[in-house]
Amino acid sequence: MLFGKAKILRSHGWQYIPDLKNVTLTEEFRGFPLLSDTDTKDDIERAAAICPTGAISTSPLTLDMGKCLFCGECARCAPRNIRFTNNYRLAATRREDLIVEVGQTEPKFDREAVRPEIAKYFGKALQLREVSAGGDASIEMELGATGNVNFDFGRYGVGFTASPRHADGLVLTGPISRNMAEALDICYHAIAEPKIVVVCGSEAISGGLYAESPAVERSFITKYKVDLWLPGAPTHPLCFIDGITRLREKR
Repeated sequence: MLFGKAKILRSHGWQYIPDLKNVTLTEEFRGFPLLSDTDTKDDIERAAAICPTGAISTSPLTLDMGKCLFCGECARCAPRNIRFTNNYRLAATRREDLIVEVGQTEPKFDREAVRPEIAKYFGKALQLREVSAGGDASIEMELGATGNVNFDFGRYGVGFTASPRHADGLVLTGPISRNMAEALDICYHAIAEPKIVVVCGSEAISGGLYAESPAVERSFITKYKVDLWLPGAPTHPLCFIDGITRLREKR
């Protein structure tokens, strides 16, 4: 019996990622987009027309990762103009830095926008309260995966707690439905200062497919300081891990 289990463990190899700062994802993963201009804008205009969230602007060509669902339809429609790489480092400290421009080769992460007290108080341990404000459970599952045997983000002192009273910050997912708006506000105020706010996923950042719905109430985004924006639909565990890691680093 033990011999059989040993054979299985040997065939599986190491289940965890030894270095979370040095990971290469498969080429099929849709991460940071690269944009290129061409003489004609026909393909770009078709790509913008089929984008369900209006993430693409044509003049000039830009792609808003905060609205993007990473479905890849725009890249298939305009392959000369839009190409998704396997770069999962998508985190931004400012909302406007999620808008990708022509010629930009990597995401913008403005370290000057990070409050110095974050590294001081949360550099060694960070407990987060995740609130699904009308989410579809996809991002919530990915966040849960950050603590599994593969990623084991807990070894860096980062985890999720059920009580906002025990949390150092709030992770928001979902477009913020009207039914969840008050509960989200109560949770925010239950977390002691200083605290951080992380907005995770395209739905939380921009409303996604539900941006124009009367069933959402998004005043939370403008009322409170957001420390970290993490795009994706859903957000990959490594995107979350990379963003939180860089947020906690000393300047």
